Amino acid sequence: MVLDNGLATEVFAEGAQVEKLTEDLFGWSEGPVWIRDGGYLLFTDVPGNTIHKWSDETGLETFLQPSGLVGEDTEGVFREPGANGLIPGDRPGTILLADHGNRAIARLDLETKEKTFLATHFNGKRFSSPNDLVLAEEGAIYFTDPPYGLRELDASPFREMDFNGVYLRRPDEEGGSVHVIDDSLTRPNGIVRSPDGGTLYVTVSDPEAARVYAYTLGADGLAIERRVFADLTAMVGQDYPGLPDGMAVDADGRLYVTGPGGVHVFLPDGTPVARIVTGTPVANCAFGEDGHTLYLTSASFLARVRLKATGLGFQD
Repeated sequence: MVLDNGLATEVFAEGAQVEKLTEDLFGWSEGPVWIRDGGYLLFTDVPGNTIHKWSDETGLETFLQPSGLVGEDTEGVFREPGANGLIPGDRPGTILLADHGNRAIARLDLETKEKTFLATHFNGKRFSSPNDLVLAEEGAIYFTDPPYGLRELDASPFREMDFNGVYLRRPDEEGGSVHVIDDSLTRPNGIVRSPDGGTLYVTVSDPEAARVYAYTLGADGLAIERRVFADLTAMVGQDYPGLPDGMAVDADGRLYVTGPGGVHVFLPDGTPVARIVTGTPVANCAFGEDGHTLYLTSASFLARVRLKATGLGFQD
C-alpha cells in the first residue's frame, strides 16, 4: 500500500503496491543490500544472528549463520547478537557490515565468508553495537553506535562508551582512525549521504525525539552544521508502528526514511512526498534489481515495491 500526498508522480510506478516476498519468519529483519554482480539481496535477522539471501530464482536461503557473535553468549552480554546494517563493500566481492555481536564495523568476503574487522574501539573503549553505515570516498565509513545490541541497553555493565555516537572511520592510518561526528544523540540509528556527498543524514529512534538530522560536511568529512531535516515524533504512539531507522537515497536526492507508519519519502528540501505502508514496522530499505525496486525489511518479513525513481548508484 502506498499513500500519496500528491507529489509522488515521479517516484512510484503506476499502481505500485507492496509485494510481500516471505512469510513471517524473522525476529527483526534489517540491513538489506543488493549484490549487483550476483543478482540477489542479502539482509539480516539481528536477534536471529543470521544473514539471509533472497532472489526471484531461488527464493529464501541462509547465507551466513552466525552473522555476528560466534559461540555462546556465556556472560549474557547481548540482546541482539547478529549483524545489523549491510552495504556494498569497499572492495570487489565484499560487503561492509555493522556487527552487533563483535561490536565492530567489518568487511565480509562474499565468497570465503571471512571477516576483516575495520573498527572496534574509540579512545581505547569498545563500541556498544554498531548499527548502520555508509561508505564515502577512498574507503571512509560513517557509522552509528547505539546500545541496541546490548542486554540492558545504556545500563549494560558491558557498555564502555558514555555516549551513543555517530562516527567517521578513515583508512588513513595503520588500522584506520576513528573520529566523532556527534556524541549528543540518544539513539542514533540509520545513516546515509546525499548524492553529492555534502550532507550526512542520521535518524534517531527515540520515541521522545523521533527525528532525522542533516549534517553539512566540511572538506575534512566532519560535520560543520546540524539541522533537523524531519521530525516524526508526533506520529509515535498514534497507531503508526515503528521508529526512525534505516534509510535509502535515490539519484535525485529524495530520502526514503523508515519510521512511524512505514517508509516516509521526502524531497531533498524536507518536503514530504508519500508514505509506503506494510502494516508492520519497517526497519530498513534499499534499492535493488535495476534500481527501480525498493526492498523493505519489514519486521518479520521481506517485501518490495516497484518505483519510477532510480536508486543512487544505479544510474549506469
